[in-house]
Amino acid sequence: VQLQASGGGLVQAGGSLRLSCAASGGTISTAVMGWFRQAPGKERQFVAAVSWNGGRTDYADSVKGRFTISRSITKNTGYLQMNSLRPEDTAVYYCAVNRSPYHSDDDPYDYWGQGTQVTVSS
Repeated sequence: VQLQASGGGLVQAGGSLRLSCAASGGTISTAVMGWFRQAPGKERQFVAAVSWNGGRTDYADSVKGRFTISRSITKNTGYLQMNSLRPEDTAVYYCAVNRSPYHSDDDPYDYWGQGTQVTVSS
């Protein structure tokens, strides 16, 4: 499975961006999809995940109420809608897929996209 993330860019604080993650080379219909981010000099951190059927979502506390994760099974694509962006959201955002149906902090993801840069100016 190959993952292609897109949609990043430069936005002012308070603005919005929508990231997309298109999967190819296999179906991800039974797999959980997650978004992670890594800021310069910091470790990669979990942002959000959506279960295989979209029925369950998980969010990091720092993005709850501002970010919304979703997916389209028919399009084999996941999305991360980011609203009320803050300068501290600046990072490279990665999408990933885990063959398990639900997110678990203890279960590593199997496939990773190349990342898309999100920069939020103050």
